[in-house]
Amino acid sequence: MQRYFVSPEQMTDTTVCIEGEDVHHLVRVMRCKPGDRIICSNGCGRDVLAVIAAIQESSVTANIIQELEEHRELPVEVTVAQGLPKGDKMDWVVQKCTEMGVRRIIPFTSSRTVVLLNEEKGARRRNRWQKIAKEAAEQAQRSVIPVIEPPVSWLQLLALEEQFDAALLAYEGEGTISLKRALEPTKPGSRILLVIGPEGGFDPSEVEQAVAQGMIPISLGKRILRTETAALYALAAISYEYESGHFTEQGMYKETTSTAR
Repeated sequence: MQRYFVSPEQMTDTTVCIEGEDVHHLVRVMRCKPGDRIICSNGCGRDVLAVIAAIQESSVTANIIQELEEHRELPVEVTVAQGLPKGDKMDWVVQKCTEMGVRRIIPFTSSRTVVLLNEEKGARRRNRWQKIAKEAAEQAQRSVIPVIEPPVSWLQLLALEEQFDAALLAYEGEGTISLKRALEPTKPGSRILLVIGPEGGFDPSEVEQAVAQGMIPISLGKRILRTETAALYALAAISYEYESGHFTEQGMYKETTSTAR
């Protein structure tokens, strides 16, 4: 069933009002008509089943017939800080990270970043990425649209570390621990920051700064991943660890008991 995101103001206790580009998609592309059922989300976790009541030129009104309990979000709130990659790779990162359950994405520049965005260009890119996130969230049947933050500098990113319960820096050098081990102190509801470098990775001095700030260098395996695939690897691992029941509410890691004899 087709899902549409609306603002909280467009969803009351009894009705939903769909506006903008979604009206064209609903009426012209999906060929919906009064009496058809759709799923609507307010982007903050409320999902409803609604039946279309009226179609106008610039809006569609639907009556809510059921509150839904979807439970499709990750048990932890993951923010991906992504070093800006070249070309249109960031579009792909935003789309796939949204599908994997990320809550926020923070683009950043560092010493090895090739892409430089001025304020105007950064704002245009951010608007594009937010639209991609909305469309990907609809496709993935999510209840929340990830927030795409304005691009920040490396030092500005370091200052955000204190907002999180765990801040993990993907690094291919020595002195790292596994992602699984780094997750052990976390629990459902924890806020996790995952920092991915641009092409070329991080300068050693940046790693030192991150560690001094409290970030934990982690390994993403024995193979060197592209910047646009590293976050997906980590999100898939986090999803597996949490959604396979390996963590209790207290954050204790459950050891798997072998049944082999």
